[in-house]
Amino acid sequence: MANTYLTTEELSSRIKYDPRTIREQLKDAVFIEGVHYIRPFGGRKILFIWERVEDQMLNGYADIIPMAM
Repeated sequence: MANTYLTTEELSSRIKYDPRTIREQLKDAVFIEGVHYIRPFGGRKILFIWERVEDQMLNGYADIIPMAM
């Protein structure tokens, strides 16, 4: 299955959240690195995986295994 990679600004226009809200409140709280977004080539740029973000919005945390503490 091919993935659709979106910048923060592109994701912002799809889910109607401000890019700053995505970066400061949703990233690492709702969206998990390696699941919902990646940092290609180990850089600073973040690309969100649309299919996983959309699944998260529609289905919540049902598919994610919580980390043991």
